[in-house]
Amino acid sequence: MSERPTDGPRTLENAKQWMHARLAKRIHPLGLTDPEATAATIDRLEGLDGQNWAGAWTETARGYLARAEDAERSGDVETARALYYQAYGFFFLGRFPVPNHPAKQHSYECELDAYLRFGRLCDPPIERVTIPFSGRPDEGKELVFYVRRPRGVEKPKCVIAWGGLDAWKEEATELSDALLGHGLATIAVDNPGTGESPVRGVPDAERQFLPLLDWVADQRDLSGARPAVLGRSFGGLWATKLAHLYPDRIGAAVSWGGGAHYMFQREWIERSRYPDSYLMELVEVRQRMLGATNDAEYVEGFAKLSLLDQGLLDRPSAPLLLVNGKDDRQVPVADIHLLTEHGDPKAVRLFPGGHMGFGPQTVPTIAAWIKRTLGS
Repeated sequence: MSERPTDGPRTLENAKQWMHARLAKRIHPLGLTDPEATAATIDRLEGLDGQNWAGAWTETARGYLARAEDAERSGDVETARALYYQAYGFFFLGRFPVPNHPAKQHSYECELDAYLRFGRLCDPPIERVTIPFSGRPDEGKELVFYVRRPRGVEKPKCVIAWGGLDAWKEEATELSDALLGHGLATIAVDNPGTGESPVRGVPDAERQFLPLLDWVADQRDLSGARPAVLGRSFGGLWATKLAHLYPDRIGAAVSWGGGAHYMFQREWIERSRYPDSYLMELVEVRQRMLGATNDAEYVEGFAKLSLLDQGLLDRPSAPLLLVNGKDDRQVPVADIHLLTEHGDPKAVRLFPGGHMGFGPQTVPTIAAWIKRTLGS
């Protein structure tokens, strides 16, 4: 069994059971790496603390990194690319869910390096782009994102995608592959308050996407006048908000597992502190995203994110697709129902299971809707 034995943090043994169960189904965060090597690393974990956690995963990652470098030196690009991806995936697990310990921070830095090595060998390649960001004095000064352009498509339409609390722009590769298969260019950026984002997850953090929309519109090799936006998990909040704030700039929007109002209320905060869908440290991860230093600041910061309380939901919206698992205990499905009761009509797709409704048809359904909507 993989459910928590009590309503509290997982024990090491329960965490291992949870990870093996997710690995068998290839579900986040255990969907990127070689199953056999992953299972062996899980089994030798000695603790969930940052040092033990990161140490086990980075040890496995270094082995793949060394093999990737050997393959690249020998000219075997295909093997090198696959091995760099494995190294990246294990370094990702080493920093998971967030780099809140020096060992996890080191793993994150190694993750970024391994991902860039993988990306330059991809076809089409993954290009890292940095543009200026004019924020507040305590915010970052640049926005970092990855760009991929489909082969053989003149001026492709574009999808800007970001993740949630723990799956960041590097974890958008499989989604990017699916969208590229539809002839769409992709841009992967970090959700506010995560990764290399210049801002915290404050109520007006959608500011970070505006220079990116400008950049896309300025690219002569992209048809970027009205790109699609896609937010996964917590990032779905910002896709929904952008769709309502800038319907004239957004061609299509997808909130995949995101909240809108009920998620940010005290009742749900208490109910979702230890959901079965999350491995560890969910409250700490949310606090880090918000920039909160204690539980009171976390509760207060969450409440300010409600799109209903901000008065946005009855405004005109860009075409909006709402996707989730019908039994989600991390983000309330009631937020989807709320969105359908306000403003313009929305498209909805609920899948079996929990958070985000992971399954073989989830990504293909989303990619096909985006292609169809942008095409219209």
